[in-house]
Amino acid sequence: MNDVQQELLTGLPPVIAPHTRLVVLGSFPGVASLQAQQYYGHARNHFWPILGALWHRDLVALPYAQRLQVMQDHGLGLWDVYARCRREGSLDSAIQDAVFNDLASLVQRAPGLRGMAHNGGESARAMRQTAALGLPVWRLPSTSPANASWSFDRKLAAWRSVFLEAGLDVV
Repeated sequence: MNDVQQELLTGLPPVIAPHTRLVVLGSFPGVASLQAQQYYGHARNHFWPILGALWHRDLVALPYAQRLQVMQDHGLGLWDVYARCRREGSLDSAIQDAVFNDLASLVQRAPGLRGMAHNGGESARAMRQTAALGLPVWRLPSTSPANASWSFDRKLAAWRSVFLEAGLDVV
């Protein structure tokens, strides 16, 4: 173990509205996202391009606040399963001492919630907790550039399927 313990990092606040129908739960923001204070802030992450393809909008070209507005207008919310953790770098495998967000509060924050979707394997480790809320729960392929075994088109198809099951409009 290192002589110097990693700093306890704090994640981003939820992006959830009362009309949110589906919440995508990541694990914890990577270095680029924490520095930018934006969900999916790494330029090579497929999250925003996937949403853009689903809604035929160039979301990457929009300022972050407008991306969030488009996302919320479509009934989609964002949060992470971990509120705080220690981690060197951005890999989920490096997460240590993780503290969970109050996932049970999702039902109160979004009375119109129809389900939750975990973005990647580390987030999906919390599926038992989210399933206990009584709503459908899906596991999505990670949009991270580290998930190179899935092509963009394969990820897009999986995300489209979940969005349709959750009742979100896609093009």
